[in-house]
Amino acid sequence: MNSVVEPVDLDPQETQEWLEAMEAVVAVEGRPRAHYLIDQLVDRDAARHGDMHGRVTSAYVNTIGLERQPAYPGDLSLERRLNAYIRWNAMVMVLRAGKHSNVGGHIATYASAAVLYDVGFDHFFRGRTERFAGDLVYIQGHSAPGIYGRAYLEGRITEAQLDSFRREAGRDGLSSYPHPRLMPDFWQFPTVSMGLGPLTAAYQARFMRYLEYRGLKEHQGRKVWAFLGDGEMDQPESLAAISLGGRERLDNLIFVVNCNLQRLDGPVRGNSKVIQELEGTFRAAGWNVIKVIWGSGWDTLLQRDHTGLLRQRMMECVDGDYQTFKSQNGAYVREHFFGKCPELLEMVADVSDDDIWKLTRGGHDPEKVHAAYAQAMLTEGRPTVVLAKTVKGFGMGEAGEGQNINHQLKKMSADAVRAFRDRFALPVSDAQLDEMPYLKPEPNSEEARYFAQCRARLGGYVPARFTDVPQLPIPPLTTFATQLKDSGERGASTTMAFVRILSALLKDPSLGKLIVPIVPDESRTFGMEGLFRQIGIHSPVGQLYTPQDAGQLSYYREATDGQILQEGINESGAFASWIAAGTAYANHALPTIPFYIFYSMFGLQRIGDLAWAAGDARTRGFLLGATSGRTTLMGEGLQHDDGHSHVLSSVIPNCVSYDPTFSYELAVIIHDGLRRMYAAQEDVYYYITLLNENYPHPGLPPNAEAGILKGLHRLPDGAPNAAPDKARDDAEHPHIQLMGSGAILREVIAAGELLKQDFAVSSEIWSATSLTELRRDGLAAERWNTLHPEDEPRIPYVQQCLRGRPGPVVVTTDYMKIVGDQIRPFINDRRFIALGTDGFGRSDTRESLRTFFEVDRHFIVLAALKVLADEGTVPRRRVSEAIARYGIDAEKLDPATV
Repeated sequence: MNSVVEPVDLDPQETQEWLEAMEAVVAVEGRPRAHYLIDQLVDRDAARHGDMHGRVTSAYVNTIGLERQPAYPGDLSLERRLNAYIRWNAMVMVLRAGKHSNVGGHIATYASAAVLYDVGFDHFFRGRTERFAGDLVYIQGHSAPGIYGRAYLEGRITEAQLDSFRREAGRDGLSSYPHPRLMPDFWQFPTVSMGLGPLTAAYQARFMRYLEYRGLKEHQGRKVWAFLGDGEMDQPESLAAISLGGRERLDNLIFVVNCNLQRLDGPVRGNSKVIQELEGTFRAAGWNVIKVIWGSGWDTLLQRDHTGLLRQRMMECVDGDYQTFKSQNGAYVREHFFGKCPELLEMVADVSDDDIWKLTRGGHDPEKVHAAYAQAMLTEGRPTVVLAKTVKGFGMGEAGEGQNINHQLKKMSADAVRAFRDRFALPVSDAQLDEMPYLKPEPNSEEARYFAQCRARLGGYVPARFTDVPQLPIPPLTTFATQLKDSGERGASTTMAFVRILSALLKDPSLGKLIVPIVPDESRTFGMEGLFRQIGIHSPVGQLYTPQDAGQLSYYREATDGQILQEGINESGAFASWIAAGTAYANHALPTIPFYIFYSMFGLQRIGDLAWAAGDARTRGFLLGATSGRTTLMGEGLQHDDGHSHVLSSVIPNCVSYDPTFSYELAVIIHDGLRRMYAAQEDVYYYITLLNENYPHPGLPPNAEAGILKGLHRLPDGAPNAAPDKARDDAEHPHIQLMGSGAILREVIAAGELLKQDFAVSSEIWSATSLTELRRDGLAAERWNTLHPEDEPRIPYVQQCLRGRPGPVVVTTDYMKIVGDQIRPFINDRRFIALGTDGFGRSDTRESLRTFFEVDRHFIVLAALKVLADEGTVPRRRVSEAIARYGIDAEKLDPATV
């Protein structure tokens, strides 16, 4: 960027004439006409020459000049004192934590952003009231100490809690960062995993509009504010958020980027200018860009800059220079910044070194910040970004101001604490410095009254999380009657069963309008095109074209009140929409019900960080991993074959995972999920895998619901999948327990038939709808028994199922063996083997793939005979017979290694 040579003005008089002509047009005909003429000139040059160079950045000065700066509405003196209290509390909270427990924290980020937050809290962030739903504020994660420091002044957090900062285990402590899971009445949005804040904020703003367009929420002019770091904007998720905001013209979205010029270990753009770079990116995407670079002290110097030398010097200094300046002193700045040329030195000849040092950056000046926020609030038709230049560690002096090490700084010397106190004129005596007391205004003092008045004027507290929403009336299970019945010989996939369940819910008079179907860009793959015409695809501008398939029954219909969120080829964006919908009960007092369906391979694997954040945010909703399993998606191959999504979902504590095979299982699971999340209002979310394989579906067996939900139920006797009970009574008759789920349960059923026909081995067939839930149940029983050694021991559910049923256990899934292995500890001393699809995927038919990964019926028979032989129930030659009978290559390579 800095290598671009700026053109020299060869004819200043002509330049002045052009500028005066433009001013004349503005004065007589207005700015729109002037802009039209400028655009015409640009278009003419591009048409003639084709290589038009258009500037996307402006001068390196404040966007809002002094002459356009509105009067500040508050009492600056009082606000500075209150700001100093909060700064102090944020700092000493971390220092005391480090002193007492060595857990530390972050100081420098909030130190740089304090004014950015305080101006917002005092004048712009509107809380929830009975009449207003409230603005939504995404706090930059490392700024949490400052937010706690303010909440202490508000009386929302106690001194004891401040002293338990980052100490939450077994005490009423404060979480290190914004975590709704840990502080469910305080934090709204988990933001510290960088990049997720901007992405989820942008999709939150879009979802807010979606609710308004659909008539579910009144338009109140609410805003979504997102406080971000300049280094954070390098994240791909951040760049995606910029694109969405501009494309959707989200004028309810305001980004505040704290440009302190530092990453965690050094400068963001040491060799260039991150503010200019971000300005170009945001402006090109259609955002209103407001730069807040210089504090009020610079206004006089800029007014004296008749030659433009100061502006030129401001532009030519790179960010690495600016960081160095703020780690030094006024004399250094005089020599190395102004000393570039005699004219600049003359400009500050009557300014002392101390006063040069006091020239602040715009992000530390409340008047400049207020002007930017005020313009952002009034901007219509596009989102706004405020690029505020600050100093990381502002106020920390030699302890860390502007230094590369300050992000990790958790301790400060006594001298540094004293200097901080003096710099902000805090009422802390020398005798109190070692104690480092928390500060708040005296009750009924001028500061206390002003502080309370600011919040009262803006409504409720921010941040604050509310969950008091009415329970939803859940329809009876019979609503899904078609999926509960035997389909006969008619085949269907569980994906189609899901679409029919979704269609039934959309017709429900109470729930239908609250359903939020979300798809990345595979609606037709998942058989959902029938919903296009029925409920429409959401678009803020409706449909401005005639779709190519307009003559078809299921044509591609977009509408402003469309119900489907179709996000394009964008799993991260779709998941961010799902989080917004799944937390609407807390953020919009409206319990919407999101169903997000996606290729299972491109779900949790691609957006695992967001999935974890969803758990933190207490999201409620359904994730549907379609075309699941390593062997189901014929022909696609390695990058499309999912053998591990149930491993990934198992690590999220409040994610309830299921891998159903039959449509009745799916119906029971979704129905109970609705009950748990929207009637009982549990803070869980569901991950359910779906299949694209068509096959007949049996009806719901009697009394099977409880087992389906617990994760294991036995398929009924008399079906073509289970041996009669009398076989279990023959002590000499070989018997095996066969379990399977999802795509492989039907292979397990077939293996049971082969065992009976070819080897006289009887079996019981179990559908393991959730091996993860079985493991959690087993762990819970194990823990309870450890803590209650003299009480009647609890028995894991899987043991209860197997009680009195002889034989080893073979579990087979279309996932890695570790999925089946989850229940190994809870089957007592039975022999056990888990079959699965470890390794990379392949392209082929389902049959070939299941043979390759050793999870087909023949390998299940082989595994069953092996464990029976190991326990001495059948001779080992039976295993060899099976290898020969089924043509199994005993020397084939392990699929996990090739």
